[in-house]
Amino acid sequence: MVKLLTKPQCESLNIVLVLGSAPDAVRVKALDLSNIRSVVAINNAWHLLSDWDYLIHPEDFPLEKRPTSQQQSQTIVTAQQYVDIQNQYGGFVYAGGTMAFTAAYWALGALRPDVMLFLGCDMVYENDGQASHFYGQGNADPLRDDVTLQSLEAKASRLNYFAAMQSCLCLNLSEQPSSRLVFPRVNAGALAALSRDDHQAHLKKITAAHQVVQAQACLAKERAANYYFSSGRYWEHLNEIDGDDLKTIDAKWLAWMI
Repeated sequence: MVKLLTKPQCESLNIVLVLGSAPDAVRVKALDLSNIRSVVAINNAWHLLSDWDYLIHPEDFPLEKRPTSQQQSQTIVTAQQYVDIQNQYGGFVYAGGTMAFTAAYWALGALRPDVMLFLGCDMVYENDGQASHFYGQGNADPLRDDVTLQSLEAKASRLNYFAAMQSCLCLNLSEQPSSRLVFPRVNAGALAALSRDDHQAHLKKITAAHQVVQAQACLAKERAANYYFSSGRYWEHLNEIDGDDLKTIDAKWLAWMI
């Protein structure tokens, strides 16, 4: 849990909320969003708020699940926009080929947030007969058999580093008992009191010199493996990707994890 150091300051933080479809995503309806600059809804999550700012979805998101109309202030983000931005952060193979990470990297590059919040993005699917998503049962996309998703925690750790190097703090609003995201938890009350001093104090822990050196070693491994496909369609190149290479890289990101 994030511990606050100071009282809020006048200068507001650019806070972006990345909203997924886990069951607790419905909590967004009761949250005070007045300090949230932008809401990025992933796939079906646009149903939870009428005033979302961005809807991001993959190419195969069914037409019947997309909004039939939108406000002038709302933008739909597709592969035409997010592939180029994802490539700026090393591409999909290293970032992890599922929309929670794709949305986060797009937001990081396009919206340049100071704080990136996550709700409904825990990527935990219990086989307990309960609904897997806020709308009922759905596909557990992050758990599919995909060479880029061998460790969701490692991919979250990598995202944490790239965000911090852009002076962006990643926080998890989830109240679920477990999460594949490795970011600190924050509740609505603490979020409302988050100051720029708090923001900088937490970032310093991630961007300390020894942490950066370790992260650079991870990135060197990525460059050496060279699994970079500018189209974003890495699944068309699976015969060129060694899963053991990615497992080794994941292990390094896990070792770096804050």
